[in-house]
Amino acid sequence: MGWIVNLIIFVLMLALTGLTLVGAVAGLVHAVVTRPDAYPAIDTKSKGFWVAIMAVCAAVAALFGVLRVLTLPIMAAGAVLTSFAGLFLLASMVGTSVYLVDIRPRIDEIQGRSWFRKAA
Repeated sequence: MGWIVNLIIFVLMLALTGLTLVGAVAGLVHAVVTRPDAYPAIDTKSKGFWVAIMAVCAAVAALFGVLRVLTLPIMAAGAVLTSFAGLFLLASMVGTSVYLVDIRPRIDEIQGRSWFRKAA
């Protein structure tokens, strides 16, 4: 019975890691193609800062995705989230979420473009 729980945790964590990776890559592409003067216009950190944050988030999510697929449900899948290393994945999720939910919409608003939704 315990292996079923581990398998469910494994699948959920793999899905979260995959979503984080897709979001981080999309955010990285957005950050790279955005003009540098857009970031100070919305009172946030520089373009270089956000490109670096998104690159690190994508790298961490990719690393954890590969490690998760290689280990499969052999190990206790929940241990990766609760371990110290799992904090890096959590930080990657937070960094990606902050960019996609806060920074990207404000930049798109001042530049008059829309990547992920229909223009009003």
